[in-house]
Amino acid sequence: MKLLHTSDWHLGRAFHGVGTLAAQRRFAEQLLDTVVAENVDVVLVAGDVYDRALPSVDVVNLFDDILARLNAAGAQVVVTSGNHDSATRLGFGGRLLERAGVHLRTRLADLATPVLLPLDGESDGQVAIYGIPFLEPRLVAQDLGVETGTHFSVTEAAVALIKADLATRAPGTASVVLAHTFASGGITSSSERELSVGGVGAVPLDLFEPFTYTALGHLHGPQKLSESVRYSGSPLHYSFSEARHNKGAWLLEITADGLKEVTKVDWSPERALSILSGKIEELLSSPEWAFAEENYCQITLTDNDRPALAMERLRVRFPNTLVLMFEPETARNANKQSYGDRIAKAADALELCCGFLDHVRERGANTEEGRVLREALASVREQEVAL
Repeated sequence: MKLLHTSDWHLGRAFHGVGTLAAQRRFAEQLLDTVVAENVDVVLVAGDVYDRALPSVDVVNLFDDILARLNAAGAQVVVTSGNHDSATRLGFGGRLLERAGVHLRTRLADLATPVLLPLDGESDGQVAIYGIPFLEPRLVAQDLGVETGTHFSVTEAAVALIKADLATRAPGTASVVLAHTFASGGITSSSERELSVGGVGAVPLDLFEPFTYTALGHLHGPQKLSESVRYSGSPLHYSFSEARHNKGAWLLEITADGLKEVTKVDWSPERALSILSGKIEELLSSPEWAFAEENYCQITLTDNDRPALAMERLRVRFPNTLVLMFEPETARNANKQSYGDRIAKAADALELCCGFLDHVRERGANTEEGRVLREALASVREQEVAL
């Protein structure tokens, strides 16, 4: 049996203010192409189908279209809910969709209810697929019989239910678990919503060791935590911190002997991401940056003086610049005294004004600017005397 492990579709998400619906439709085409080309039997979606609990009509229609086309291609689909989804809304109609080969595992009541599918060419071999939706400890601890509600404790309780059911299955039954969680050892990116504060949301990797394969969701970078425990990552880039990610999915094959092979499937983005840094004139003229002209760009300018109309000028060459930051070369060492300390020690008004200039632009007043400031301060003093 061939299964395709995906997660974190985040349908409806924007990328730095740019809508991604067209890019997500393109991902859907790549997904369908992979399913057909590789004769995939089951598509796994390990949570965060949508980017929000109340997705727009266009987004819901896109998901509906993807499911219909996967069904027409002959693939079963197993979906669990993530922390961005509304488990109740995503799970609506689950019992009816089951008949069409779309298996929704979004409820606690279904934790120990696997999707049972026969192995090709095996008279009695089968695969049991379980889904662990995102478990909010405060909301599910009591129902799972857990006194201390942490991500570890509720996930451990969910796994115990699955192991108990698996023990009742025929010997040799392969087990696949979908879980939307943060497993120890995973590498995060800035586009993921934290599951908890201070890292206490991480669950130990060995919790999933008893299963043939664990398809994790939540982290957006494809990662191999062990041979049988992996994150597929998101199919699209959702932050510049993911610029180095090769987006795609894991294609796994399960036989009567267990997990046979896992291979990476890569999906190319319609528009790549580039992170550039330098002085504005160099960025606008150097052929070194030609490769990024059509990419989505995050640019950091290192000019000591903030250039006027910087974004407008950069977008002449890099029209898809989405993020602009400033980091002057003369940025001060963070260990130096604070601005408050500096102004408290200013000897006079001129030193105070020059200190402010140095603080906001990280360069002190030059000779001409010092002359203007002295004249302005002298003029203020004259007016005060006149009053």
